[in-house]
Amino acid sequence: MALEIKQSLKLSQQLVMTPQLQQAIKLLQLNRLELADVVNQELMENPLLEEVAETIDNPEGLEAGERAASSDPTVDAPASETTTGDEFAVRKDQQEKLLNGKEEFDWEAYVEDVNQNSTMPSVRMNTEDLPSFENILTKTTTLTDHLLWQLSLSTFTDEERKLGEMIIGNLSEDGYLPIPVEDIAREANVDAEDAAEVLKMMQKFDPLGVCSRNLQECLQTQAEFLKPRNELVEKIIATHLPDLERKNYQNVARALGISMDEVIVATKIILEFEPKPGRSFMASDNTQYITPDIYVYKVGGEFVITLNEDGMPKLRVSSYYKNVLQSAKQDGNVTKEYIQDKLRAAVWLIRSIHNRQKTIYKVTESIVKHQRDFFDKGVGYLKPMILKDVAADIGMHESTVSRVTTNKFVHTPVGIFELKYFFNSSISSADGGADIASEAVKEKIRQMVSKEDPTKPLSDQRIVELLRAENIDIARRTVAKYRDMLGILSSSKRKKVF
Repeated sequence: MALEIKQSLKLSQQLVMTPQLQQAIKLLQLNRLELADVVNQELMENPLLEEVAETIDNPEGLEAGERAASSDPTVDAPASETTTGDEFAVRKDQQEKLLNGKEEFDWEAYVEDVNQNSTMPSVRMNTEDLPSFENILTKTTTLTDHLLWQLSLSTFTDEERKLGEMIIGNLSEDGYLPIPVEDIAREANVDAEDAAEVLKMMQKFDPLGVCSRNLQECLQTQAEFLKPRNELVEKIIATHLPDLERKNYQNVARALGISMDEVIVATKIILEFEPKPGRSFMASDNTQYITPDIYVYKVGGEFVITLNEDGMPKLRVSSYYKNVLQSAKQDGNVTKEYIQDKLRAAVWLIRSIHNRQKTIYKVTESIVKHQRDFFDKGVGYLKPMILKDVAADIGMHESTVSRVTTNKFVHTPVGIFELKYFFNSSISSADGGADIASEAVKEKIRQMVSKEDPTKPLSDQRIVELLRAENIDIARRTVAKYRDMLGILSSSKRKKVF
């Protein structure tokens, strides 16, 4: 058989992930802070991109062509509290024109406009009355810092202080020591008995009970500092802590040969102890502040959606490089190609940010349309909804909707929610009617528990019965799962006898 080399023509279609497409997809899933970081990075790397400084003396005195292209050049910033209904109507009309395709943004004209304008005026701020940089610095004291400070004031030897530093370095956020002290002693070349003594002394540091190895040891340390000391409290902690957890006070009274009243008094004292010594130092570290990406206002019976542009850099293409690009014909093709590449990158970035904002708007608009009762009445009226519902409504793929709703928050008349919050599974109604959103069922469970009699808490089965009375068909194990997700203890652990 002879071998031949032949040429053939074949046509096929395939999706190519260009760098520009990858950038657009990446921008979709970024939150506001991450997007601002990306924009600032591009500002440093691309000389054709400029951030327009917002002036104070004459903010309205700029020509129309001199105004900057923000992340969405056609959508205004969030309305203030004094925004009128007419202003909302104008903004809503502009946004609807954009989203319906009646008003397309002319990117080529935009580049031409910004290249024809003069340099933006600069603003010099008076910094004489501002505090010095050193006076505005601050540092939060951590649990580690607090304990190391106390360790430095102790009378420990150098070897014991080294051991103490290793103990502090191995503490959990709650202030507990999760590993055996013998292992730390071996690493520090300290006798195990001496290490146990050092640990016991460190458990008396502030906060009391820190460096404990378990809850019992933590509570026992705090009980030892009661003035006057209460032997009954210490005995209950030492021998009947599991009974306290199960609220089995009768068993404690019977085992210790005391009355229920004495058990209740001692239990009240124990409940005042801190089970997590490091809690006060965790609060400042775990605080999270949320800035909404989009606002939903109700004006005149209609919901108005406004994108949050506050703090986002305003971008435009530098007018300086128009002359450079024209003169590049004389200098050679290398300079010209470089500037053209940077120009395309700058325009693509602005377009990608614009499309990102437009997509967020369209997704939020669809959510408002599907969840009208939620925005009017609250969480109890949330309807079942999946990504496919919104994707079909706005003509986009489900993956795009998923990216847009990741780490994006919306401010609504009933609170601030992540966009993903509105997508949830459904629970069947008992009579075969309309399904109910799982989040709405969780809210009903939360309200039932908040209104229950503490001496007779609702069991999971009882919650099932109450929900069925409201036409919600749900299994007991589902109630238990939702209760755990809400951080609600079981009925036996919620029960109070005093």
